[in-house]
Amino acid sequence: MLRAILWDNDGVLVDTERLFYEANRELFRPLGLELSEQHFFDWYLADNCGAWHLLEPQLSMADMDAWRSERNRHYAATLASEHIPAIEGVGTVLASLSPRLRMGVVTSSNRDHFEIIHQRLDLLPHFEFVLTHESYANSKPSPEPYLLGLERLGVDAVDCLVVEDSPRGLQAATAAGIRCIILRNALTRGHDFPGAWRVVDTMPELLAEIELLIAA
Repeated sequence: MLRAILWDNDGVLVDTERLFYEANRELFRPLGLELSEQHFFDWYLADNCGAWHLLEPQLSMADMDAWRSERNRHYAATLASEHIPAIEGVGTVLASLSPRLRMGVVTSSNRDHFEIIHQRLDLLPHFEFVLTHESYANSKPSPEPYLLGLERLGVDAVDCLVVEDSPRGLQAATAAGIRCIILRNALTRGHDFPGAWRVVDTMPELLAEIELLIAA
């Protein structure tokens, strides 16, 4: 019986994946690395290693931490200056589901980035809680974030669903024993996501799959 849903944020609730890609591409370009969309998919969305491993011979850990902090400041400034759109149709889906299911957000975003993104949106009233990067020790693809989400909900994995958009998010949900629906976006459209319970491309498709679970 479906009782709860845990939602990823970037690429699932809000259209921010490309902005984060651009922030990283601009960061690495002066260091001699041209970050392609495939690089971003492989190193950020699939493996969570970033491109930092390529710079280890020329930069110390302290240098990389400084560059990462600069990237985060630049990304925060971009978020504050841009109109950040919600994923098309997500408001309708959340409004339909929140009276019937318990819901939380489990994201790898920093708390400050998350708050900037959502300060001009009205999605958060649909959720009981938000877990950000600061909420846990090990980020996705570790199952820790989703196991913590289950603990906060007080439900078993079999009664929960995860909505994700990345391979590492899928891996985290699967390792936590939770069914995962993948909502693909422009950066992940060509990936098959083996192991996902379902793969969809639009919010109406997502809602239809969830309705089937509710009715089962």
